[in-house]
Amino acid sequence: MLSAQLVFGQYYLRGDVKDGNGNLLPNTKIFLHSARTFYITDASGSFGFPISNITDTVTLSRDGFNTEKMVVNAIRPVTLQMKPSATENNKSAPKLSSLTENKKRDARLFAHFDNETYFQLAENENVMVKDYPNTSFSLNVNKASYSNVRRFLNMKSKVPADAVRIEEMINYFNLQYHEPSPGNVFRIESQLSSCPWNPVKKLLFINVSAKKLDLSKTAPGNFVFLIDVSGSMDMPNRLPLIKAAFQLFVKNLRPIDKVSIVIYGGSVGIWLDPTSGADKEKIIQSIEELEASGDTPGESAIRAAYTVAEKTFIQGGTNRVILATDGDFNVGETSEKDLEELIALKKQSGVYLTCLGVGMGNFKDSKLQALAKKGNGNYAYLDDINEAQKVLVKELTQTMYGIADDVSMQLEFNPAVVKEYRLIGFDNRRDAIVDAKSELEGGDIGSGNSTLAVFEILPAENQLSNSRDIVANIKLKYICENDSLSHILRYTALDNYKPIDSVHPELKFATAVAMFGLKLRNSTSLNNTDWPIIKSLAQSAADTHDYLQQEFVKQVSNAEIIYSDKLPAKKKAKKKRNF
Repeated sequence: MLSAQLVFGQYYLRGDVKDGNGNLLPNTKIFLHSARTFYITDASGSFGFPISNITDTVTLSRDGFNTEKMVVNAIRPVTLQMKPSATENNKSAPKLSSLTENKKRDARLFAHFDNETYFQLAENENVMVKDYPNTSFSLNVNKASYSNVRRFLNMKSKVPADAVRIEEMINYFNLQYHEPSPGNVFRIESQLSSCPWNPVKKLLFINVSAKKLDLSKTAPGNFVFLIDVSGSMDMPNRLPLIKAAFQLFVKNLRPIDKVSIVIYGGSVGIWLDPTSGADKEKIIQSIEELEASGDTPGESAIRAAYTVAEKTFIQGGTNRVILATDGDFNVGETSEKDLEELIALKKQSGVYLTCLGVGMGNFKDSKLQALAKKGNGNYAYLDDINEAQKVLVKELTQTMYGIADDVSMQLEFNPAVVKEYRLIGFDNRRDAIVDAKSELEGGDIGSGNSTLAVFEILPAENQLSNSRDIVANIKLKYICENDSLSHILRYTALDNYKPIDSVHPELKFATAVAMFGLKLRNSTSLNNTDWPIIKSLAQSAADTHDYLQQEFVKQVSNAEIIYSDKLPAKKKAKKKRNF
């Protein structure tokens, strides 16, 4: 008896995906050629979706496996087989943050400051629309860069240029959030304005707001705290800060949530078995009893945490490992490449990864950034308890509860309106640029997040004068949480030009943050803009009732003193007097 099902004039294709050993492969991407649509296998490796004809063509793709193209038939359930890639390197091929043209650059991968490491970034360059009208970039909710930059400035120190990721600094403030219409996952808005540092250019702001989840109605959470208790964490701004941060987080747990704790320091162990969020005192006491000592077997600890998360997996719920560390792994696999390969394998289980970074001096920003990106997760840097409160309490749903994955945006600029463009921030890692296999990888977006992208554009010779002119056509691609269907939201950015002093204050503030980041990176595109100009713009736009925005204005003043080299001279003079 045939099992093909006719659904609304269509056939229904169902089955599963396995490797050569018969193991099911969850979260495998299936591209249906006739509909030009992506689907994803569920946590058990199965799939089911309608097709127009009884036969069709699909392409399977998954980290660590060869991409497979094959013809399928809906007469009966099918088993699709994938072969492991010939080289393990495919699993950890570096991914691009944006697809823009860059000149050939050197292949140095890391920048070092003291004993800290950062991926070297290649700043996006100006692109001619007539040659390359299309550009894409990945959207995520990482905000670590701003709090890390703040840490350096509070220490009266210059900031390593590659620690400055401008899009993370702008999105730290969650600017211009507007709730999507009922039933929609995202809302897109745009604004064209003047460019304060280059009068012949303009700025195009594109804002993407994600819907807010009602935590009381959200599916249960399965959280595994993976806590570094090695000797390097034995400092006030490391393990004690992490303990305080997690205790704040625990206070917001619901009875339907559960927490496990895995620790590593000298050895790896399960510190707390899965415990209901109703038993807060037990969880908090377990956290409080942690002490730091030993080496840092990060690789083994990651494997253990994922094993716990997989055993306690909640179908349809939030399943997440939360890694808290300074990133200084020194036992087992320790390189970014090796750890990325591990996470690329583990994320196929449907467990996401959040990284919380702490510390200074030996802080490994590059490791945590890479792990979070590979783990379909996010990354935050905690420089003090206030930041912990922001990340794990105030922005709890933004940090821990994703609403969409594999999120990316594509713009097609209109050559009649725009001659040249440059994406500010979303800069690529140098190793992604020099690697021929690198490709764009979408990001994870959490509940209630606002992601703001800023383009610097040079108008075409006819200028931007007609408000009916289309500046760019936009496509937002995403996959909803616990869903397999790839969605596309389309939007047209029109010429709605306003001078920078007339736009919404939050867009003006975002411009000041962008200029601040460009200045810290010593970007040549900023045209030698002085610190007072940035500070004046920030002061005029900052919300007087918003502590974080007012603090930013103070950080601009700090940077002006530090980068004018006034501070070192004062310190030197003081030492002479005390001698």
